[in-house]
Amino acid sequence: MITKTPQLSVLDLVPVREGGTLPEADKAATDLARKAEEQGYNRFWVAEHHAMEGIGGAATSVVLAHIGNATRSIRIGSGGIMLPNHNPFVIAEQFGTLEALFGPRIDLGLGRAPGADGRIQQAFRKNLHQAAEHFPQDVMELRALLSGEPKLPIAATPGLGASIEMWMLGSSLFGAQLAAKLGLPYAFAAHFAPDHLDAALALYRRDFQPSDSLEKPHVMVAMNVIAAETDAAARTIASSQQQSFVRLRSGNPGKLPPPIENYTDTLPAPARAMLDHLGQAAAIGDAKTVAQAIAEFVARTGADEIIVSGSTYDPEDRLRSLEMTRDALKEASKVAA
Repeated sequence: MITKTPQLSVLDLVPVREGGTLPEADKAATDLARKAEEQGYNRFWVAEHHAMEGIGGAATSVVLAHIGNATRSIRIGSGGIMLPNHNPFVIAEQFGTLEALFGPRIDLGLGRAPGADGRIQQAFRKNLHQAAEHFPQDVMELRALLSGEPKLPIAATPGLGASIEMWMLGSSLFGAQLAAKLGLPYAFAAHFAPDHLDAALALYRRDFQPSDSLEKPHVMVAMNVIAAETDAAARTIASSQQQSFVRLRSGNPGKLPPPIENYTDTLPAPARAMLDHLGQAAAIGDAKTVAQAIAEFVARTGADEIIVSGSTYDPEDRLRSLEMTRDALKEASKVAA
């Protein structure tokens, strides 16, 4: 039973499927954002990844500009920008430009993990691990560049004075601590790293210090959500992302593969255990199964928002999943009321 109805948002990786192209992936992301807006989802976020042929969101702010042109009201933003890869001034300019183009519906979610190997570090001409050590200072500098407080020797134009909602992202206690100290909303990446979920949320809420932008803690948690007509159909659709997880953890990433029926039955025990572990932050099944799984997860976390992830080989499957998920939660809320 739904005892607390969370806001729903969407996280997209702009997946490139086997046999597909980047233009097709960008079109699918645009269609997904339109569907999310139509269904009343709160936000549409794109995640930054580099040198991965199966993910098309590396130039995150450029993708967001495309999404912004295709939508009118849904909040759009980064989930997230990996700040060690960049300098705060450029990010202030980029997101200030997005706000100038699309108004006060821009989110700037920030992550600390460089998310890059030695090749990417060399391509960026940066020591990314050293840059990660300066993450808290860079976050505060970026906030000052946008807010003007404290005043810095140089102004970001665009950027200064832009109405942008900053978020802290994390999958460990570090992000929770920083979000609490700075009074920022906090998003936890439970969809791929659920280990520290409960401890991080407890720490964030306990240590939260109100800021000019946020009076009380606000939590969003990511889940893998695939809804379909039957539990079996949803499990088959979800197998594409599961294959990607297994390949990534095995050091063999690639494009999003087509689904395989009964995929988990073919896996060795360690791979099945990894997917089972990720399953604690997942809702995969028909409308009733998905609504129940989300309700239980919200009861566990007290999340104010759930951001749904879940790449599908056929983009139509994810469009249908978004609609079914929204309808299922609405119906469950009516029953509870």
